Amino acid sequence: MRALDHPSVGGDPIFFDSHCHLNDEAFTTDVGEVLFRARTAGVREVLVAGYDLSSSQQALKLATVHPEVYAAVGVHPHDAKTVAPDVLREVEKMLDQEKVVALGEIGLDFHYDYSPREVQKAVFRSFLELAKKKDKPVIIHDREAHGETLAILEEVAARHGGGVCGVMHCYAASPEMLPAFLTLGLYISVAGPLTFKNAKKLPEVISLVPEDRLLIETDAPYLTPCPYRGRRNEPMYVKEVARRVAEIWGKSIREVAEVTRNNAYRCFRIN
Repeated sequence: MRALDHPSVGGDPIFFDSHCHLNDEAFTTDVGEVLFRARTAGVREVLVAGYDLSSSQQALKLATVHPEVYAAVGVHPHDAKTVAPDVLREVEKMLDQEKVVALGEIGLDFHYDYSPREVQKAVFRSFLELAKKKDKPVIIHDREAHGETLAILEEVAARHGGGVCGVMHCYAASPEMLPAFLTLGLYISVAGPLTFKNAKKLPEVISLVPEDRLLIETDAPYLTPCPYRGRRNEPMYVKEVARRVAEIWGKSIREVAEVTRNNAYRCFRIN
């Protein structure tokens, strides 16, 4: 997969929103306008992640229509109970499409337990095995299941003599667990919560993440960063996440934009 060419105009930062949901019904009527606003703000590429079969198909459609959009396909742990063999086969087929750069989002969510936990674990393992089979990066959702997520990732790594590549989406585990995820070769992604006034652990996480392992995202339409909380989130707001990272790292926002964009290219194998 080849990256878009990005001539820098006046030294303005250029961003990659590594996780959003323009396939969500919140964007049914204005995806074009949303992407235009993103480009105007310097967000030249976005990755749209699927969360069930329908949204994965929509992510692929958006990536086909819009040059700046890449797609990930998968089933969110909320819907793990719907994942039968035919669903896995359909996801596997979509992984062969040129602009599908990752399998996700997949993982565990023990906050709502919309699917039984043992079912979530079994489906997570199945998707990780599929990622190994297809040699695709994964986008991992982990909410209130940090120990279980890590254990399954380590189990897969031990079985295959190496872990999956990919990213911990919207990282929510502790700073103390960070080295274990990094040791597995995973990237760490942060979103709007980093900008919240009550963010306590995330700034410490950012201070510990190696520069070559950090991604930034919006998770739009969710998790709108400050100072735009209360509005629908959009890819153009990823610059606020970058701004907060820049404050913590003591770097310019342009440097953070460049580093995280190149990390996204490397993580998702975009040349």
